[in-house]
Amino acid sequence: MSILSLKNINYCYPLENEPVIQDVSFALEKGKVYGVIGENESGKTTLCNIMRGFIPNLYKGTLRGEVTFKDKSISEYNIGELAAHIGYSFQNPFTQISGVKDTVYEEIAYGMENLGIPRDKMTQRVDELIVLFQLEKLKDQNPFELSGGQKQLVALASVVALDPEIIILDEPTSQLDPKSTEDIFQIVEYLKKAGKTIFLVEHKVDLLAEYCDEIFLLYDGRLVMQGKTAEVLSDESILQYRVQLPQVTLFYLKLVGKKGKVPLTVAETFKALKGSGE
Repeated sequence: MSILSLKNINYCYPLENEPVIQDVSFALEKGKVYGVIGENESGKTTLCNIMRGFIPNLYKGTLRGEVTFKDKSISEYNIGELAAHIGYSFQNPFTQISGVKDTVYEEIAYGMENLGIPRDKMTQRVDELIVLFQLEKLKDQNPFELSGGQKQLVALASVVALDPEIIILDEPTSQLDPKSTEDIFQIVEYLKKAGKTIFLVEHKVDLLAEYCDEIFLLYDGRLVMQGKTAEVLSDESILQYRVQLPQVTLFYLKLVGKKGKVPLTVAETFKALKGSGE
């Protein structure tokens, strides 16, 4: 059963003649991780803003089609109400830091303060997130004194703090080094086990291959491919849309060809090559 669905969505920004999202339909199920790929300007961030109700409520323009959250039209929710259910982490963390708190600890708690969550519960939640995001050494620092990658972690922790049912991550690793990137995907795995639904816009297909249940491919505002991760990220036809296959998958296809199940990860590749005798 879906928790959020889009049906025949078309959207055109104000003063624009051409739609940036064209006839997009899909449904998200509770507890799954969805990876979203596509070249720049393909409509990924716009799609995120439609899903969280910011379009057309804040950004205006013309939206056609149906967006449904928990069997109710998203237009029946106000923005504040939706924020408690659908969390969103911006591609640029600088725009997500509130600017009204002096420490990382207070910044993570800020959203919960606005929702009136009891102080003891709020403190417990922040303490847990400080450990989960490995922010112990930064908790007393001013958020604006952090690096871009550190701000990204704090911004994401602030979203998770509100305990939303759906978490939309718009390129959450864009500011991060490889170690911190891997840490973010471990957190995604943790959130999935906690029953959260994750909508993850990301260019790093090697990690999407390892952590996602399904993949959506956007091209020129259209959803041109969607399906199980193993099917989409082993299909060479996606290369025509200027996105990549996982490196190990490309290696395997060149070496062996599309025989049987095509591996997406290093571990799967070793197993497949051992079985094939290559």
